[in-house]
Amino acid sequence: MSDLLSIEAPGEVRLVEEKLPDLPEGGFMVETVYSGISAGTELTYVKGDNPYLSSTWDPALGLFMEGTPSVEYPVRGIGYMQVGRVVETRTQAVAEGTLVAMAYGHRTAYVADPMKDRFVELPEDLDPLLGIYVAHMGPICANGLLHAAHDLHGPAVRQLGDGVRGRRVVVVGAGVVGLLTSCFALSAGAAEVVVVDETPARLAIAAALGADVLNARDNTGNNTGNDAGDDPAVTLKRRWRHAPNDRGADVVFQCRGQSRALALGLRLLRPQGTLVDLAFYTKGADEVRLGEEFHHNGLTLRCAQIGRVPRGLAHAWDRERLSHETITLLREHGGRLREHVITDVVGFRDAPELLADLAARRRQTVQAVLGDDVEDEGG
Repeated sequence: MSDLLSIEAPGEVRLVEEKLPDLPEGGFMVETVYSGISAGTELTYVKGDNPYLSSTWDPALGLFMEGTPSVEYPVRGIGYMQVGRVVETRTQAVAEGTLVAMAYGHRTAYVADPMKDRFVELPEDLDPLLGIYVAHMGPICANGLLHAAHDLHGPAVRQLGDGVRGRRVVVVGAGVVGLLTSCFALSAGAAEVVVVDETPARLAIAAALGADVLNARDNTGNNTGNDAGDDPAVTLKRRWRHAPNDRGADVVFQCRGQSRALALGLRLLRPQGTLVDLAFYTKGADEVRLGEEFHHNGLTLRCAQIGRVPRGLAHAWDRERLSHETITLLREHGGRLREHVITDVVGFRDAPELLADLAARRRQTVQAVLGDDVEDEGG
C-alpha cells in the first residue's frame, strides 16, 4: 500500500490509501524519500483555477475548448519532484538501494516500469534532498536557457549558456523557478544577473545565491524598496547602455505567474530583446500593454515549456541532457540552494494541511518538501 495525496475539491486535500500493483517483470518499486511541492502548478488544483478543470484540452489542435473538463476532482497523482529509493527490482536497469529522481506524484511508494517511467540515478556525491530538482524542475529552468541560446544561435547551440554568456540578464520572480534560472545564468557566465521581485525576503535569497537584486513595484504602483520614485526598468536602463537609444537587458526570464510581472519584464528589455517566459498564468493579462514597449521596441516573447525544446534541438538536447545539466548545477550551487531555497521539510502526514495553508496564504514557503518520518523544519 501507498499513501497518496488527493485533492478532493477546491481547498480540500487529504491522504488516501492506494493499493500498489504487483511488481512486473522488468519493473522496480521505490519508497519515496523526498517529494517536492510545486507551489505554482499544484496549488492551481487546490485553488480550483487550473484551466484543465474548466475546459477541454484538445492536444491535436492545441486548444482549450468548451466541453467536459479534461481533469475533474478528485485530482490525484500531481507532483513532479520525487526522490525514491529502490527497494525491490526485477530489472538490471537499476539496482536495489539506488536513489533515483522521478516524477510520479506525491505518494509514499510507487511501482515503476523502466520502459515507460523516466528515472535518473542520483550520484552519490549529491545531497538526496536536492535530487527533487533533477527529473523535472531543473530541466524546466535549463530549457529556459536553451530557448535563449536558440534565439541567439539557432540550431548552432553548443552549450546551455550560449544565450546568456557575457550578456546582461534579468530574472523576474524569485520563486523556485526564478532562483534556479538565475543560478543557471550565473554558472553560464552571464555578465550580470539581476533578480527582480516584490518580496524582500525572496530577494535576500537571490542575493545569497550570488545574484544582484532589485525590488519591483507592488500591484498598487507603490515602490517596495527602491530609491523613492525609482522604476526597475528606469533603474536598469540607466545602468545598461549598449549604444544611443539602446538600453536595457539583453534577455529577460519571466518566472512569475502574474501579468504585472510579464508587463515589467517587457519594459526591462533593450530594443529587439527577448523575454523567455517560464511562468504559468491562470488569470487574464490586463496589465500587459502590447501597444507600448512590446510594439515600439520590437520585442520578442517566447514561451519555454518543458514539453518541447526549441525546434531543431530535440535530438541533441533531450530531457536526459537537461537533467545532466541540472546535476552539474546542483554540484556547484547545492550548498546554498539547500540552505536558502528549501525552506520547509514536513512529513507526508502533514501534507494536506500544508497545501491547504499555502493555497489560502496562511503559510509562506519557497520550496516545501515532503519526507517520510521527518520533523517539520520550516515555519
